[in-house]
Amino acid sequence: MDSTDVQKHLMDVLTMIQTISGEVCPALDATIRPAEELPKFNSKVWPVAAGMLGAALGRTIPPEVNIFVDDDTKQALTIAQTVALVCALIEQLDAQAALAAA
Repeated sequence: MDSTDVQKHLMDVLTMIQTISGEVCPALDATIRPAEELPKFNSKVWPVAAGMLGAALGRTIPPEVNIFVDDDTKQALTIAQTVALVCALIEQLDAQAALAAA
């Protein structure tokens, strides 16, 4: 999965969610931490955003995977970190599917 495409789709999803929510969306770049810096973008919205991103990518992001906060450190992830996580997740899921098909 190309990280540039993932980042573009992620930024589009974040912008759409903020617009639908009636919230201001600051200029987005790779250093923004959506869980901290986007108004009302919280744990209730994260799964929706992950689902929307998955749909935009034509992939499924498992709902139990938090792509906006590190589960171990509880630190909010930057857009760049989220993109890397999503790319790694998709590679892992593809590898599992290939093993299952073999």
